Amino acid sequence: MTAILHGNIIHAPSFGSLETIPSGYLILEDGVLQAVAPTLPERYAACPVTDYGDALIMPSFADLHLHAPQYPMLGMGMDLPLLEWLDTYTFRTEARFEDEAYARRVYRQLARDLITSGTTRVSAFSSRHTDATLILMEELESAGVTGYVGKVNMDRNSGPSQEETAESLSETLRWLENCHFPLVKPILTPRFTPSCTDGLMKELGKLAADRDLPVQSHLSENTGEIAWVKELHPDCAQYWESYRKYGLWKDRTLMAHCVHSDQREQEAMAASGVWAVHCAASNVNLCSGTAPVRELIERGVRVALGSDIAGGDQLAMNKVTVMSIRASKLQQMETGKPFLTVPEAYYLASTAGHLYFGGGAGFQPGYKLHAIVVDDSTLPEPTRPLTLAERFERSIYLMEKRHIKAVYSEGVSRI
Repeated sequence: MTAILHGNIIHAPSFGSLETIPSGYLILEDGVLQAVAPTLPERYAACPVTDYGDALIMPSFADLHLHAPQYPMLGMGMDLPLLEWLDTYTFRTEARFEDEAYARRVYRQLARDLITSGTTRVSAFSSRHTDATLILMEELESAGVTGYVGKVNMDRNSGPSQEETAESLSETLRWLENCHFPLVKPILTPRFTPSCTDGLMKELGKLAADRDLPVQSHLSENTGEIAWVKELHPDCAQYWESYRKYGLWKDRTLMAHCVHSDQREQEAMAASGVWAVHCAASNVNLCSGTAPVRELIERGVRVALGSDIAGGDQLAMNKVTVMSIRASKLQQMETGKPFLTVPEAYYLASTAGHLYFGGGAGFQPGYKLHAIVVDDSTLPEPTRPLTLAERFERSIYLMEKRHIKAVYSEGVSRI
C-alpha cells in the first residue's frame, strides 16, 4: 500500500548535519520509506497524499534510558544525591509494582505520554517484578512504542523490599519465556554493579551470550558509586571492568551516564562497541556532573540520549535535547570543549537512537517510518519569515504535546 506525506521535511542523517526539504514528500510502501523527494514523482501523481501543509515533518525521538516504574515519582527528591535518592524514593516506589493493577494503570499512562510526546523507541528499565515487566511491554506495544524493556536484576544493596536473592535469575528466565511481543524485545538489565552479586552477574553474562541478548546498565555516574564498585571489585582497576569480566561488556550494551569516564574507559567503550547514553537532566539534578559527550564521540564511542526519568524530570525528548545542549555549554565554560549545537543534539536524540534499534539514518529509504509532524504556527509570531532551520531550532526548544499533530511508528500513524 502506497502512502505519501507532504510537508516541510527536516532530518539529521549524520552528527552535525541538518537537511531541510521545503514542501517535500515522503513516499512509503507498507510503512517503509521509499524516497524523500522535493517534488512528487509523476508515477505517484494519482496516489492520495496526506498533506500537512506548512508543518514540519521530522524523525521521531528515541529514549535510550528511562526507568518506567519511576514515572510516578517525577519531580521528587531532586535535592538529594544519587545513592540517598535511591534509598529514600526509588526503591520504595518500585516496590509498588508488585501490584499488577497499579502497574497496568501507571504503564498505560506512561506509554501514552511517550507516544504523544513524539518518542517512538525506548530502552526501558522495569522493576524486579516479572509480571509487571510483561505488562509494561504490552502497554508500550499497544501504544506504538517499540524497542527494549528489561526486568531489573538486583540481589544485594537494594533495600529489603527490593532484593530478589535466589529468585533473580529464575524470575528472569520466566520473564524471557513469556516475551512474545513483535515490537518490544527483552534486554538484560543488571541494575548496576553494586546491586548484583558476582554469581548473578556471571549468570546474566551466560544468558547474554547464549541467547544473544543486548544489555543495559549504569556506568560511572558519580564518584561515590565508582568508589563503591572499587570496594566490591578490588580486582578491577576501573568500573567498566566489573561488567567485562562477566561478559556484559559488548556490542549492543547500553551504559547510562558515563559522567566520570576517563580516556581509558572511553577507549574501552569504543573498542567493544558499547554505547554511552547521556542523561543530562538527571546528572545535574542529582549533582553527579556533566558527561564529556564531545570527547566520547571524538574517541569513537556511540552516544545517544536518555530521559532517565525520574532522576531526569522531563519525559519529552525535545526537552531532554535542550538540557543536553545547556549542559554542554556549562562544560564549555569549564573545559573549552565546543558545546553541542541544536542539530548535533537532535541527532543524538533521534538518529543515533534509531540506529541502535536497527533503524535508518534520518529519513533513510528502506526503513519503517518513525516520524513526528510539528505544527509550529501557534508559537510566538516572529518578526520576520524564518528559515526551516530556524523553525526547527525553535520547535526543539518550545514545542509541547499540543504542537505534535501526528506520530508515525513502524510506518503506522499513532496519533
